[in-house]
Amino acid sequence: MFKLSEIKELIKLVDQTSVHELEIENEGARLSIRKPGKTEVVNVQSAPVSHTYAPAPIPAPAAAAAVQTPAAAPAAETAAKENLHSIVSPMVGTFYRASSPDAAPFVQEGDRIHEKSVVCILEAMKLMNELEAEVRGEIVEILVENGQLVEYGQPLFLVRTE
Repeated sequence: MFKLSEIKELIKLVDQTSVHELEIENEGARLSIRKPGKTEVVNVQSAPVSHTYAPAPIPAPAAAAAVQTPAAAPAAETAAKENLHSIVSPMVGTFYRASSPDAAPFVQEGDRIHEKSVVCILEAMKLMNELEAEVRGEIVEILVENGQLVEYGQPLFLVRTE
């Protein structure tokens, strides 16, 4: 069964990304979140009970967050022009440059990295996932801000490979 706090977190994630539909099944309960037009509809179903939650229209800040995504296109063009490798997000989540707020960032622009270098943490569903570089080279540019919500496939770093 899904907890209300988990459902709220998922609604927030869907609201702040370009994801339009999300379905999850867990222990016989099924959760479906859809974002048709300017509203979200969430259906939670378990064997005997069905609930529907329909919040107000998406607020302007969330719409602005969706507009930020096309910024990835210029980054991809820059990478192609300079023959740089993009390290992309393998999931939707929150990007963190360090393991904790008071810790030093994993990498800075200009740092040398190798295939197993941890470059950031992506938080998804309250799980902290370390992202490894998978390439050897130099960090040329960090494309996202600490604490920013990122999407699947969104470029996070540009690396001049060796």
